[in-house]
Amino acid sequence: MAQPIPALLLPALASILAAPAASRAPPRSIAVVGAGLGGSAVAYFLQQHFGPQVQLDVYEPAGVGGRLATVTVNKQQYESRGASIHALSLHMQDFVKVLGLKHRREVAGKSAIFSGEHFVLEETDWYLLNLFRLWWHYGISFLRLQMWVEEVMEKFMRIYKYQAHGYAFSSLEELLRSLGGDAFINMTQRSVAESLLEVGVTQRFVDDVIAAVLRSSYGQSVLVPAFAGAMSLAGAQGSTWAVEGGNKLVCSGLLKLTKANVIPARVLGVSLHSSAFYDMVVVTTPLHPSRSNFTFENFDPPIADFPGAFQPSVTSVVHGYLNSSYFGFPDPKLFPFASILTTDTPDLFFHAMDNICPVNISTAFRRKQPQEAAVWRVLSQQPLDKQQLKTLFRSYYSVQVTEWQTYPRYDAAKSLPPIVLHENLFYLSGVEWLASSMEMIAVAAKNVALLAYNRWHQDLEKIDQKDLMHKVKTEL
Repeated sequence: MAQPIPALLLPALASILAAPAASRAPPRSIAVVGAGLGGSAVAYFLQQHFGPQVQLDVYEPAGVGGRLATVTVNKQQYESRGASIHALSLHMQDFVKVLGLKHRREVAGKSAIFSGEHFVLEETDWYLLNLFRLWWHYGISFLRLQMWVEEVMEKFMRIYKYQAHGYAFSSLEELLRSLGGDAFINMTQRSVAESLLEVGVTQRFVDDVIAAVLRSSYGQSVLVPAFAGAMSLAGAQGSTWAVEGGNKLVCSGLLKLTKANVIPARVLGVSLHSSAFYDMVVVTTPLHPSRSNFTFENFDPPIADFPGAFQPSVTSVVHGYLNSSYFGFPDPKLFPFASILTTDTPDLFFHAMDNICPVNISTAFRRKQPQEAAVWRVLSQQPLDKQQLKTLFRSYYSVQVTEWQTYPRYDAAKSLPPIVLHENLFYLSGVEWLASSMEMIAVAAKNVALLAYNRWHQDLEKIDQKDLMHKVKTEL
């Protein structure tokens, strides 16, 4: 059982700043709170920048991998959340390459959007027919959506150039402004629905398609901020992949590569102390009161509470026979869909469900036929009761339920959390209030490591620089 640790000790300011910046030795020891993707990635990046001699202690009361967890059904492992990674996720691609991991073989399957009474949109095996159906139902809304998402992603991809040149940002606002100017800041303050309607996407397309994507990713409505919405829609539009053996192998692999000490303990707080054990602390677990009772002692000025709440989310992994009649297919053999998204209908008790494949896929593997017992992952806001399970499944062998507070309640966000809490004390997972995905967390981990390194060596020219696109071009 994980032992609680009352507080990690961070040195008082005077003892940190004793050496001149130019001749300053690297930190002796750094503590990372949390061994999910954020903690694993930041440990890896910190070692990249400060060198292998730095002692890295990673505190994790539960298993390494955090939300990249798997469940076991019939001796096979399945992703319970954090299931797919976008093709443009360059840090995740790099982790897989460095660790010698492989992309999981993709098993094709069609999707549809369900309104509670009928399917409002169905995918077919024919690309041109899919385009025709989108045009027939929604005009050129899908093209306008694509152009909007591509424009956002093109600007977001600048972060990789900035980070490759060692630039870091001391706040989420500065990071956004460097990528997309005030337009990106505004995208955190207005809804995705408002932004899309403004560029000519129809209300019907927003209600049917955009709502379904956001319910399946964040479990929330089209009122989520435009930036979070754009990141989610980019994941839904582009090609995705996953790690053979489970995405959590990235976390365990990075920690093994850095030779970090993984300490099975729950950290309850950080304290400023004159004779401290750690030169630097990075907190990668959520600090909002609804998620933790984390405390900060002896800080002046005191570290303020974090406003906002988290969205309850439930994953039910069900091994059973789908009740295809509920979806309008009395003959289960004729049910063609592997993934079902839903519109924002009051009576619908689930957000999405999909027929999932194990994390290890052999070349002989095939997806179960619709009349056969299969493993389905059902996402909902509340745990499913027996009647609801009976509605979705004719019968089932097992149900494994995981309750999460996975994503921020985006409509409850009033301001973005800070990255720098105090000298040499950093907060990583505040980035999820911009958007929540594996790659966003990896980008934040790289930013925190660069920020910590640049501040430690007082290389202020590498922090919060303006007109970075021009600077990066002149450095090439």
